[in-house]
Amino acid sequence: MALQRIIVFTLLIMAVNGKIYERCAFIEKLKEVPGLIGYKNYTAGDYVCLASEGSGMDTSQHFSSTEYGMLQINSFWWCDDKETKGRKNLCGVLCEDLLDDDITDDLLCLKRIVKDPKGLKAWIPWTENCEGKDLSQYTKGCSCN
Repeated sequence: MALQRIIVFTLLIMAVNGKIYERCAFIEKLKEVPGLIGYKNYTAGDYVCLASEGSGMDTSQHFSSTEYGMLQINSFWWCDDKETKGRKNLCGVLCEDLLDDDITDDLLCLKRIVKDPKGLKAWIPWTENCEGKDLSQYTKGCSCN
């Protein structure tokens, strides 16, 4: 029973500190990371689609024990959850830091991930829902320049 209370309390704290981004606000944040939009021909639509399909644009999402934040960044390769054995932490960030409403660290990690040979193919939600599709709905009405 005590464990259940701790879990509920933790989830409430995460929900309070999280944020659901609007598409255009997320695109503005993407534009703050030099070289992210356009790298490997990835568009703002690709990134908005990834975040929409992966987490509903919610920074506090932690659906599985290994995926964190709005971009559902994996704890084995990219962040440190202090639990996963053999973790790489290639982004040099704590996984829990990917759950707050400041997505600066998430986007810097995203930039590191897309530099990897797999790029956005590292995310199943992107390959299943975004890759090769018309993504104009994700950027409609937003300034992508």
